[in-house]
Amino acid sequence: MDKRSSQAPKIKNKNAAPVQISAEQILREAKERQEVAIKVPKQKIHDHAELMEYRGRKRKEFEDRIQRSRLHIGEWLKYATWEESQDELQRARSIYERALQVDSSNSTLYLKYVEMEMKHKNIALARNLFDRIVTILPRRDQFWLKYTYMEEMLEEVPRARQIFERWMQWEPEEEAWMAYVKFEKRYKELERARVVYERFVHIHPDPKNWIKWAEFEEREGTNEKARDIFTRAIEVMGEELMEQRLFIAFAKFETRQKEIERARVIYKYALDRIPRSKSQALYNQYVQFEKQFGDKDGIEDVVVGKRRLQYEADLADNLKNYDTWFDYGKLEESTGDVDRVREVYERAIAQVPPAQEKRLWRRYIYLWIKYALFEELETKDYERARQVYKGCIQLIPHKKFTFAKIWLLYAKFEIRQLDLSAARKTLGMALGMCPKDKLFKGYIELELELRAIDRARTLYSKYLEWAPSNCAAWIKFAELETELQDTERARAIFELAISQPELDMPEILWKAYIDFEVGEEEWEKARDLYTRLLERTAHVKVWISWAHFEASVPHEGRTVAARDVFKKASQKMKEQELKEERVILLEAWKEFEQAQGTAETLKSVQDLMPKMVKKRRQIASTSGVGESAQYEEYYDYIFPDDQTQKPNFKLISKAHEWKLKRERAEAEKAAAAAAATAKAAEAEAEAEVKAEEVEVKTEEETESQESPDSA
Repeated sequence: MDKRSSQAPKIKNKNAAPVQISAEQILREAKERQEVAIKVPKQKIHDHAELMEYRGRKRKEFEDRIQRSRLHIGEWLKYATWEESQDELQRARSIYERALQVDSSNSTLYLKYVEMEMKHKNIALARNLFDRIVTILPRRDQFWLKYTYMEEMLEEVPRARQIFERWMQWEPEEEAWMAYVKFEKRYKELERARVVYERFVHIHPDPKNWIKWAEFEEREGTNEKARDIFTRAIEVMGEELMEQRLFIAFAKFETRQKEIERARVIYKYALDRIPRSKSQALYNQYVQFEKQFGDKDGIEDVVVGKRRLQYEADLADNLKNYDTWFDYGKLEESTGDVDRVREVYERAIAQVPPAQEKRLWRRYIYLWIKYALFEELETKDYERARQVYKGCIQLIPHKKFTFAKIWLLYAKFEIRQLDLSAARKTLGMALGMCPKDKLFKGYIELELELRAIDRARTLYSKYLEWAPSNCAAWIKFAELETELQDTERARAIFELAISQPELDMPEILWKAYIDFEVGEEEWEKARDLYTRLLERTAHVKVWISWAHFEASVPHEGRTVAARDVFKKASQKMKEQELKEERVILLEAWKEFEQAQGTAETLKSVQDLMPKMVKKRRQIASTSGVGESAQYEEYYDYIFPDDQTQKPNFKLISKAHEWKLKRERAEAEKAAAAAAATAKAAEAEAEAEVKAEEVEVKTEEETESQESPDSA
C-alpha cells in the first residue's frame, strides 16, 4: 500500500461553508421526503363462498410460512390462533399437535394449547392435556399451578389436592410447598397444612422454612407448638449448621410472648456457640433487646462488648494499626477495669514498628504516653508510670532518631513528683545523647519557670555552642538579658551573634538588634548598625528601613535626614545599575513624600520615576549550530536622569511619533479612497438613470409613429 494513500486527506479550507444547514432543516426535509406506508386494503366478505375462499387463501399462506420456517414456533402459534379465531378448534388442535411433533418440550406451545381448551371450557380435554404436560415436563411448576388453579376454580378440591400430592412427589422448590400450604389454609385444613410443613422441612431443612412453620403456628395461636418447632429446628441443625437468623426469630418469638428471660438465655446461648464472624446481626439484635428490656449496667456491658469484639476483629487483621489500639484503650478506660486497661496497653506497646524509621514510630510513641498518663492520673500508681517512661526511653533508638516530647514529659512528671534533680538529670542525659532544638527550648523554659536564671544562661551557652547559626536562639538569649535589664550583656550577645560566619536567618537577627537599640533610644548606635549592615548587603529594604528610622527619630530635620537616605540609596543603585530595586525605592520614597513632604519634593521624586518599555533580545542557543536566531520580549526601565539611556529614550520617542503619524496618514488615505469610491458609484447610478429615461423616450416616439391615429 502506498504510504501517501494511507494518510488522511488534508483539509486546506477549514472555514465555515457560506450556507449553513441546521438540524431542524434536516429533520424537516426527511419528514417531507418520507414515503407513505402501504396499507393493506380491507376486504369485506359478503357470502359463504367468499369466506371459504378467504380461509383457503389464509391457510395456504400459513402453510407456506410453516414450510419455509418449520422450526419457528411463532408461525405455528399464529396459525393456531387464527384457526381459533375462525372457531375451527379441531383444526387449531391439529396445528398444536403438529407443532408439538416439531418441539415436544416447548412450554409456550403447551401453555397456549391448554389456555385455548380452558377458554372454550373443554374441561376434559384440558385435564387430559394437563396430565400429559406434567408427565412430560414435571419440573415446570407453572403447569402444576395452573392445573391446581383450574381444579380449584371448578371447586374440585379433592382433585386439586390429589394434583398437589402428585406434584410433591417430585420434591419441588420451596414455592411449590408454600402454595400447597396456602391451599390447605384456604379450606381451613390446618392439620393437613401441618403435615405438609412436616414433609416440607424434612425435604428442605433450611432455617427460614422452620421459621415459616413456627410463624404459622404462632398465627394460629398454638404457641407451645411454635416453641417446640424452634427447639426441634435447633436440634436438627446441630452446632455445625447453626445460623443466627433461627435464634433471632426464636428470641423475638419469646419476646412477643413476654418471656424476657427465655429470650435473653436464647441470645446468650447462640452468642456462645456461633462464631463472631457469623453472628453480627445476632449481636445487633441482642443490643437492641437489652436496650429495650435490660437495665443500665446490662446495656453498657452489651455496648462495650460489641465494640470490644469489633476492635479485636480489626486487630486480628492488622496488629500494627495503632489508631485501633488508641480506641481500644479509650474504651477499656471508660469501663473502669484497670486490669483490662493495662492488658490492652501492654499488648499495644508490644507491637514495635518493624523498622527504625521515625515516620513509623510517631503514632507508636503516643501509646506509651497514653499508658503513662493513665497510670499517673487514673490509677495514681506513680512508680508504674515512671517505669513506663523509662521503658519507652530505653526502647527508642536514640542514635538514629529521638522524640523530644517523651523526654520533656518524663522530666515534667518527675517535677510533679517533687524530684527536681531527677528531672534535670533526665534532660541532661537527653542533651548528651541526642541534642535537639526542642530539647534545649523545653529545658530552658523549664528552668525559667523555676526562676533558675543562671542555669538558663548556661543552657543558652550550650545551645549556641551546639547550633551557632541559629538566629532565633541568639535573639531569645538577648531578649532574656533585656528582660533582666542587663543591657550591656544583651548588646554583647547581639555583637557576638552578628559576628558568626554563618547564620540561618541573618535578616531577623539584624532587625532584632536594631529594634533593641531603638527600644533603648540609642539612635547613633542604631544608625551605626544600619551603616554596618549596608556594608554587608545593599538590599533595597535595608535602605527603606533606614529612611523610615530616620523619619521616626524625635529630632528636628528628621524629614531631611530621611530624604538624604533616599537620595543616597538612589545614587548607589544608579551606580550599580539595579533598576528593579531602584523602582521599589522610588515607590517607597514617593509614599514618604506624599505623607510627610511638600508638593515640590513630591514632584522632584515623580520626575525621577522611570518609563517602562518593551524590548527584544536574542536567546542564546544551546541545542546546536545552524539554527535560526530566537528572540524574547522583556520589559526594561528608562530613568530620566540616566545619561546613558537618554539617546535611546529620545529615539524611542521619535519612533512612537513616527508610528502615530503613519497610522494617521493611512487612516486619512483610506477615508479618501472610500469617499472617491462612493462618489464614483453615485455618478454611475445617475448615468444609468439618465440612460433609462432616454430609452423610454425613444420607445414612446416609436410607438407614436407606428400608430394609425397619428398618421
